[in-house]
Amino acid sequence: MKRTPSRELLDDDNGTPAEISESLADLRFINRRFGGIRTTAHMVERAANGSGRSNLSVLEVAAGSGDLPQSVRARLARRGINLQLMLLDRCPSHLTNGGAKVAGDALALPFPNDSFDLISCNLFVHHLAPDQVTAFAKEALRCARLAVLINDLVRDPIHLALVYAGLPLYRSRITRHDAPASVRQAYTPAEMREMLAPVGAVAEISRHYLYRMGVVVWKTGAPTNGRKVARV
Repeated sequence: MKRTPSRELLDDDNGTPAEISESLADLRFINRRFGGIRTTAHMVERAANGSGRSNLSVLEVAAGSGDLPQSVRARLARRGINLQLMLLDRCPSHLTNGGAKVAGDALALPFPNDSFDLISCNLFVHHLAPDQVTAFAKEALRCARLAVLINDLVRDPIHLALVYAGLPLYRSRITRHDAPASVRQAYTPAEMREMLAPVGAVAEISRHYLYRMGVVVWKTGAPTNGRKVARV
């Protein structure tokens, strides 16, 4: 299945405020029911185990409403892992929840080197062209002390068929447009590994529930002596 890049409606807030709010609610539903929260939680726990640390600062890039990292924080707190969150999104209107947040560009993060233990993103990288994926990984590693975490979709024809079958679940016309477009322009694990190769860092890639991909890109010199994950 060939990758087909396209603009997604939510990228440009192409809708009424009510439609955008409904689309963000749809994203919360997708992450809760279809593997988004558990994939990021798996990667954060991997980073905690690998570094031997239970208190971690996290910058969530393209955070939207911030519900996913907040859900991950609540889940991992029950396992003794404490997260301090900062949310970043290009669109200030998406940052609706309280807490630390900033509007900014993911390809030019407005932070000094080594500002956060982890830089994390969810359903963001498939919006980028291949050279931008490499650029984002380098920029995120600049701001990270331990690792960059990428949670995204896997492009697959069966996945696309499942998305079409699930369209009636969504409230917003924006989501009904963007969900198939996201799968069509998502990357495969092999493509992800190729795009990350120029970064020169160790990248661990794992497959998760319902065509999710988790990528842990370790900062050079960061400890990686924790539990290993399968590589694909």
